[in-house]
Amino acid sequence: MTSERKFIAENIRRVLLKEYFMSKTERAGFGGLKIMRTPVGTRVTLVAERPGMVIGRKGATIKALTQTVESEFKFENPQIEVQESDDPNLNAQIMAQKLASALERGWHFRRAGHSTVRRIMQAGAKGCQVTLSGKLTGQRHRTEKFKEGHIKYCGEPALQWMDLGFATAKKKLGTIGVKVMIMDPNAKLPDEVTVAERAVAYEAPPIQATTAQVEAAKAAAAESGEATEEEAPVEEVKEEAPVEQTPEETPTEEAPAEEPKEEPPAEEKTDDKPDTAEETADK
Repeated sequence: MTSERKFIAENIRRVLLKEYFMSKTERAGFGGLKIMRTPVGTRVTLVAERPGMVIGRKGATIKALTQTVESEFKFENPQIEVQESDDPNLNAQIMAQKLASALERGWHFRRAGHSTVRRIMQAGAKGCQVTLSGKLTGQRHRTEKFKEGHIKYCGEPALQWMDLGFATAKKKLGTIGVKVMIMDPNAKLPDEVTVAERAVAYEAPPIQATTAQVEAAKAAAAESGEATEEEAPVEEVKEEAPVEQTPEETPTEEAPAEEPKEEPPAEEKTDDKPDTAEETADK
């Protein structure tokens, strides 16, 4: 068998195994299947909403499933591991099966579609789309889509962050196909850019001129007849006019009045000389 035919046969076998588990664990809420080959055997990881129903009483159900996988699907030494779904409302396969079951019970397709979208968005999904195709209300086939939030259809974001689920609802008019697409709440899209905080620029310390450089600058300025940096502010200070104090700037406190100096009393002139004859006659 060529390599191409071998890959096709292996994928067909895995698809048939997935359909078998979907039919056997429909009541338990089938949420996905992962098949991994190991040196010891084949590890089959089954995600379910209610793992207890898959395991069965004393493990009877899971033992029967293991024997069937080994005998009918020819997997070597299969080891089935059952995991509980973290949030069933964010699992596309579980939500697709619930929507198909609601349609089979007689729900109107619009009511069922809007209810499913609302439930998924309330669980925290970034976006979801529900597609119903088939004989919804009459003999003609048509497709209805219910969308909310952000959806990726192709490229790496679609492969990495989109979860797909498929189910079928069997009604009297015919079969209705159900497709559910859910974007992971932790999805980081290429257009979501985080701007880092601005880094503080490095400021170099000021360069101090040496004494020789200062003297050389003074000599060059003296030869050119220009004032040096040290002399310039001195000339500006000389040219500034004295600032007159305005009445507002005068101090409000009055200076104490100067006390008048007491003048010493005038001394009476006394002459010790004897009176002359004329002065004596006048007296």
